Amino acid sequence: MNWEREILHKEEFEVELLEESTDLRNLVVYNDDVNTFDYVIETLIKVCRHTQEQAEQCTMLIHYKGKCTVKVGSYEELMGMCTSLHQKDLSADIE
Repeated sequence: MNWEREILHKEEFEVELLEESTDLRNLVVYNDDVNTFDYVIETLIKVCRHTQEQAEQCTMLIHYKGKCTVKVGSYEELMGMCTSLHQKDLSADIE
């Protein structure tokens, strides 16, 4: 009987873990013709806590691909960052 309880507990844990991971969203920043590379890089470092290299890579993708996922997390985690990006005149959405 003990092994049945162990299996049940493991299955419940796996279901909870799966539910948590499916709630992840993407914070996407879109290209514009207004902001400079340096400004976008600086903003990603401050708002999204990117390293210099991460911010530069994301900025290049934003410029050449038109958009880039700059952060992945729960809606609640990303909402504040999205609002801050909007306040800094960057176009961003949570998808």
